[in-house]
Amino acid sequence: MGRKSVKDNKNIYQTLREECGYTRAKACEDSFISESRLEKIESGKVTIQTDEVKELSRIYKKPSLNNYYCSHLCPIGINNIMETPDKDLSEITIETLSLLNKLDKQKNKLIEIAADNKLDESEYTDFLKIKKDLEQISLAVDSLKLWLDERISEGVIDKEKLEPLE
Repeated sequence: MGRKSVKDNKNIYQTLREECGYTRAKACEDSFISESRLEKIESGKVTIQTDEVKELSRIYKKPSLNNYYCSHLCPIGINNIMETPDKDLSEITIETLSLLNKLDKQKNKLIEIAADNKLDESEYTDFLKIKKDLEQISLAVDSLKLWLDERISEGVIDKEKLEPLE
């Protein structure tokens, strides 16, 4: 068993590995990533590649690592993908239902705005509020997907039982 790191400024890759109780050797055992490459990723000496992120996500059973990469490091995603918060199912459900209720009250205004296919000066404020709420719903859906992916990776939910529903 390797020594436990005492480094203060650990990046997410090292933190997740240690949370799993893995040494670098153990993390790389069933992976295409070498120990020396993982050390360089964890120390920030090299830029992690997409396939490596996916591999570490699989090894550590942390699908949230993919979202972290896309929302913080990917040149395209950094400006287009929001970090998905890790929430429990009840929190996601309540938040989603609350947002849907709010949007239900705004639907007539959205219909009025969309009716002429233009955004008039007087409609900007309402439109921006509706857009923000839709973004929050999208984020809640992403949180639900992440929650499900995490449970599948942990073996708590059987993915095959969900496939007939898709």
